[in-house]
Amino acid sequence: MTSENTTQAREPAVTVLQCQTQPPPRRILVVEDEPDIRRLNAEVLECSGYKVDTAEDGIAGWKALHAVSRAPDSYDLLITDHEMPGLTGLALVKKVRAARMALPVIMATGALPVRDLFTRYPWIQPAAALVKPYSIEQLLRTVETVLRTVTGSRKQIAPPPNWPSVDGLQL
Repeated sequence: MTSENTTQAREPAVTVLQCQTQPPPRRILVVEDEPDIRRLNAEVLECSGYKVDTAEDGIAGWKALHAVSRAPDSYDLLITDHEMPGLTGLALVKKVRAARMALPVIMATGALPVRDLFTRYPWIQPAAALVKPYSIEQLLRTVETVLRTVTGSRKQIAPPPNWPSVDGLQL
């Protein structure tokens, strides 16, 4: 006896869960003495998915870098202004290199000729330079390009052999 209400057994529904693991957000340190530029850069980068810390000058930037240099979540990128009181961006990058931190750097400058940055100080090895004033699009494009370029290729960067240690660094 067959019933019209009988249903055939169906194959069990299989739900395939696909976990997409996204890498943690890249961590960027923005060192800028101009509060409005520092805030704008941080907001733009945060809205683009980056984790951003800021420092108001080179000395505060060095302290931030030094505090996390051995931490598992150390910085992936340093963006620094050049002309700042206390410790210039160039002096900050010299300290970073003397400490042998493998950290890509974007130097933002309106005073230091970009050509000098790459020719007079080749061992500093900035990944890129932003000439002030720069646009939000230029900032994001430069950050994306630098981070894409350095992914998986961070190597230890060493200063010239005769460069003093960080503790004895004369800047």
